[in-house]
Amino acid sequence: MNTKRFGSIGKPHNAVMGLRALVLGSCLAFGPTMVPDAMARDATAVASPFAPVLRINNSVITQFELDQRKRFLMVLRQPGDPEKEALKGLIQDRLAAEEARRFGVRLTSEQISTGMTEFAGRANLSAEQLIEALGQSGIAAETFRDFVANGLLWRDIIRGRFGDSVSISEAEVDRVIVNGTHRTAMQLLLSELAIPYEGDPETALTLARTLRTEITTEDGFASAARRYSASPSAGRGGRLDWTPAANLPPQIVQLALALGPGQVSEPVTLPNAVVLFQLRDVAEDQSAEGPLVDVEYAEYLLPNVEGVLAEAVALSNRIDTCKDLYEEARGLPGDRLTVTTISVPELAGDIGLELAQLDPGEASTALTRGGYRVFLMLCSRSAKGEAPIDRDQIRNRLISQELTNRAELYLEELRSEAIIETP
Repeated sequence: MNTKRFGSIGKPHNAVMGLRALVLGSCLAFGPTMVPDAMARDATAVASPFAPVLRINNSVITQFELDQRKRFLMVLRQPGDPEKEALKGLIQDRLAAEEARRFGVRLTSEQISTGMTEFAGRANLSAEQLIEALGQSGIAAETFRDFVANGLLWRDIIRGRFGDSVSISEAEVDRVIVNGTHRTAMQLLLSELAIPYEGDPETALTLARTLRTEITTEDGFASAARRYSASPSAGRGGRLDWTPAANLPPQIVQLALALGPGQVSEPVTLPNAVVLFQLRDVAEDQSAEGPLVDVEYAEYLLPNVEGVLAEAVALSNRIDTCKDLYEEARGLPGDRLTVTTISVPELAGDIGLELAQLDPGEASTALTRGGYRVFLMLCSRSAKGEAPIDRDQIRNRLISQELTNRAELYLEELRSEAIIETP
């Protein structure tokens, strides 16, 4: 990813901003809207944070651990329901710890430290910088450490049990090469419903889960989108136009392709909005390839005050390309205008969804950042050239996929044999 900043010298960046590459997200949000009374938080007493929420054989998961893991997954912008995914991950951690004791698998402090450093390095941060950034979101250093350590422990268990038994033939590598060089382009017809929140997303998640169970038709989704959605598409019932899958963030494509027509996705937690997607249709173009796509886009921050949308319309009318924004940003702090070149799979979910609906030279004002409205402009979109074929890389990827499949079956077996109960 290549990011440029324009204007005068900007302020030093907080470490949280470095999380962008890691979490495939940025501190952007859908524009504000009034939250219905039905979403008001119930002011009930909170149980002790260290009370057990689940017993697994001879160990427990506490409310504190669940809250911390949920918050951590939200920072990482993991798809799915944060609470369900957090509980699933903690159950795996407990079962993995039992298996590690059974097989005598241990991690050294050096291995854990290296794992934390490698994880933070994906965001171009040191482990200490990432811990500081997570702390600003209320996430304890121990939560990060345990997440990394348990992942390493589970990896070592799976490699020890199955690593020597997995082999990939030349024919399997050849099939991947053939399939990869003759990709089929797909287009998706989606609807979106973005429920806004500030701070804790639990109320928005509760509403999203309720809507997902209640919505059974496209008209039902459209009605809910008009009532609850903060997205600009709300007036159209959340309906989006046909969008090439290559232009969408991969996590959204993955969610959409798992649905049948008319079905609604699990809630996706984005900064300040929980989003539901409904798949309306899928189309294939057998004659076209589906190449990887690079995009270049500009983010120009406008103070989010009364009249900002009129200002954005005026700005859109007097500029034609991203280059015209350089003059607009002259004399402003450097962080008011950024231009980024990035591969679509690396895009933040909320930015990617907006860019997928734009043609070069078009702009969106659906997102906000802090006290600013983001004038998001697509500069260009281009197909990436084919990289040289690396058979060893393909083989290693297939081995990893096979180990993942076996790990899921193994974990399901451990779950079925475990005593899991609510206190």
